[in-house]
Amino acid sequence: METATKKIDPFTLEIVKDSLLAIGDEMFIALARTSMSPIIYEVLDYASGLTDAKGNLLTQGNGVTGFIGMLTFMVKETLNKYGEKDLKPGDIIIINDPYKGGGSHLSDVGLVMPIFHDGEIVAFSANKAHWTEVGGKDPGSFTNDSTEIFQEGLQFPCVKLFEEGKVNQAIVDIIESNVRFPDLSLGDMWAQVAALKTGDKRVRELCDKHGKEVVLASIEQYLNHGEVLSRIELGKLPKGTFEAEDYVDSDGMGNGPFKLKVKVTITEDEFICDFRGSHPQVPGSINCSLTGLTSAVRTIFLAITNPSQDVNDGVFRPLKVITDKKSILSAERPAPVSNYFESMLVGADLIWKALAPYLPERLSAGHLTSVCSVTLSGLHQDTNEPFLIVEPSVGGWGAAEGQDGASGQFCIGDGETYNVPVEVAETRYGVMLDEYSLRIDGAGAGEYNGGKGVIRSYRAMTDGQAATITYGRHINPPWGFNEGHNGSTNQFFVEKSNGEVDGPYGVFPRYPLQKGDVIKLMTATGGGYGNPLNRPAKKVAEDVKNGYITVAQAEEVYGVLVNESTFEYQETNKRKN
Repeated sequence: METATKKIDPFTLEIVKDSLLAIGDEMFIALARTSMSPIIYEVLDYASGLTDAKGNLLTQGNGVTGFIGMLTFMVKETLNKYGEKDLKPGDIIIINDPYKGGGSHLSDVGLVMPIFHDGEIVAFSANKAHWTEVGGKDPGSFTNDSTEIFQEGLQFPCVKLFEEGKVNQAIVDIIESNVRFPDLSLGDMWAQVAALKTGDKRVRELCDKHGKEVVLASIEQYLNHGEVLSRIELGKLPKGTFEAEDYVDSDGMGNGPFKLKVKVTITEDEFICDFRGSHPQVPGSINCSLTGLTSAVRTIFLAITNPSQDVNDGVFRPLKVITDKKSILSAERPAPVSNYFESMLVGADLIWKALAPYLPERLSAGHLTSVCSVTLSGLHQDTNEPFLIVEPSVGGWGAAEGQDGASGQFCIGDGETYNVPVEVAETRYGVMLDEYSLRIDGAGAGEYNGGKGVIRSYRAMTDGQAATITYGRHINPPWGFNEGHNGSTNQFFVEKSNGEVDGPYGVFPRYPLQKGDVIKLMTATGGGYGNPLNRPAKKVAEDVKNGYITVAQAEEVYGVLVNESTFEYQETNKRKN
């Protein structure tokens, strides 16, 4: 292989590399445009990409940053189970086992396809998408009061959905008989198959055009180049050991909070994240597998080193993740994991919190740190057909050196995903959107203020609806730093049609809603950065004018007197002390 690499000119290597990236993009778009569920084609809760023949990630297009790296674990589990000799052209493997290769929860269904050229596996195409339904005890499948994996839906333990191009109809029949919305789930499955076949076709075309040896050599060079870039950035980081502690608020079963801790050691050669000493796995469904944790660590590692870098497994060669067995961050069967992302996010946030004081140009104060998942089911008012909302919620990010926090953004684990638009929600679902606005609560004060959370209110249009809400950080708010104030917590209320108000809650399974009831979802404001008394008085007056803070808060927190009619301002003695 070394000889092949030496004979290939750098222009060809670059062309092949860019072709691989383009194939990943085409696979990503193919899945979105052929899927059936809004959580895929609107929210983009999926990932798609290529690995080499050993399962090393080459390219990944993903809306959900929490999936970074999960494709490679799916492929490696496929190789571990079947080996190269039992994989044939046209095979497609289905896997969602959280403990072996799947890495997340059962709702995230992965498909893997070996790509052959001249009888040899040269790569794998793979994708992972959140199905609206995989069965289980509750609509939407991922619930917050499950006590074992068996309550959370169908498990696909790395089995062949296609064998040499022929679909295993028995698996399709089992899926159809066990999910509440088979048209959506099977429609998304076929979309994933289409995306895999797109990758298979394009990689074989690439091998036909440039030759298999050139493509394989380019892949090797591409992975090595990723490592080189990563180590250059690693060399710029402060060296030493950095520690942080925080909590997962609740497991949904009345237990918690649960302490998590990390010790980050940065050397010239390694970036080691040691989570030993974190709480053991818990009865509720917020346990995370080691694969899930590793993916979250990869996300924050990229943010710290080079966020714009193309993602491949070479980039992560300096990274090492250590945990205790059967911890809340490395759960083992049969621990429930349907809300795995809540502990996974705190795991990433710990590294963020430990290093933020030393990398203020890269890392902000704390953010909402929760997917803030919403599952709402019932009957549509016009058709009397069942509907199901499955979506994350946006919230506030922390302020940073030189800038206020971003408002109304998804958490670090969701990345470049989107809300279901109001028009789509009101058309497809049995609800009306009463309010979708920034949450103005004055939290996260600082020289630079934390970003605003949001208020999103759903009005039930029929009786007998049920909402399952999982909001992390409903007890411990996003953290401020460098004298910045903490943000606010995630919470929700129910405003009933008879005028009663129930709440606040953070986690609730199947809250019953009748026609006219409003579920008011309120996400966190991010943490502030710097002393609020150092915020320029002119900006404080503008904040009052924009309705972000009150006149009283301007005086008490920021030391600025603001005329509520003219918005003229003057500094108080508090600023001069």
